[in-house]
Amino acid sequence: MAKIKPLIGIKELGKEYVSKNNTVTALSGINLNINAGDVYGIIGMSGAGKSTLVRCINYLERPTTGSVTIDGNDLSTLNDKELRKVRQNIGMIFQQFNLLMQRNVEDNICFPLEISGISKKEGKKRAEELLELVGLLDKRKSYPSQLSGGQKQRVAIARALSTNPKILLCDEATSALDPTTTRSILSLLKEINKKLGITIVIITHEMAVVEEICDYVAIVDNGSLAEQGAVEEVFSNPKTEAAKKLVYHNNTPVLEMKGKRCIRIVFDGKSSYEPVVANMVLECKAQVNILFAETRDIKGKAFGEMVLQLPEDNLLADKIIYYLKNKNVVVEELIDYVEWKSY
Repeated sequence: MAKIKPLIGIKELGKEYVSKNNTVTALSGINLNINAGDVYGIIGMSGAGKSTLVRCINYLERPTTGSVTIDGNDLSTLNDKELRKVRQNIGMIFQQFNLLMQRNVEDNICFPLEISGISKKEGKKRAEELLELVGLLDKRKSYPSQLSGGQKQRVAIARALSTNPKILLCDEATSALDPTTTRSILSLLKEINKKLGITIVIITHEMAVVEEICDYVAIVDNGSLAEQGAVEEVFSNPKTEAAKKLVYHNNTPVLEMKGKRCIRIVFDGKSSYEPVVANMVLECKAQVNILFAETRDIKGKAFGEMVLQLPEDNLLADKIIYYLKNKNVVVEELIDYVEWKSY
């Protein structure tokens, strides 16, 4: 069976910024494949290099080393004209919307079409279709200054879709929005992915955004790729410290504890409706301290986690872990939990 080629292929990508006095390495050895139709999240703390990575994907930033392949085209081998043609298949939206303030909504959407040589009549027809898709048909003659933040981002999305791209790059597209508006924008992006089959790459520092919309996630830390995989897999079993910082983002750790052993338990939908902790207390005749608990909705499926402080008696602690594992609950023993910082 022939192996499916990724729509976006990134191989050993590196990016350095050289000044008179020093060289800064923004990215190093990034390897990443994104398939057609994926909603792929790239997440990291501020300064991790994720925005540089997304700008390298469409060659707004030219990588220092490595390669970027889009739909079989190695971007490093293309001349300017060929690169512009490939970029027509890549839409991009930003945190600050980047709308033209002197143009109304309709004209903002038509602008990329004008550059591509599309007639004014066809451009207006395309703008109408896209405004209907993003729910702003009644705002076609409004100016950006008359719109809310969420409406501006919907216009920016419509503009990015005007040239019928195969890929939509979203660089911190919801960071400037309130939580309710963020959810509505993410819902729109999910609808676009489902209806149009567009591959979406989301750059964010918020794990909640990844959980809400993404199929896969890559975690960037200090310019390197720390971890990647299906969202459910990375959330349920983060392997690197960088991933754990992001997964445990809401956790304010206890600063003083007597018990030395703590576990994190994850409910993946199979056992989340069973009062497994209460039953464990009754069955093992042991008390535990719930240090942290949270439930999340990932793509319509309930995921929950708890951090429990176990009894000081190691045999009893082992019994609790054995009981939970037999209930198909993912159990991870946390090392040096008390020393973790809040991120």
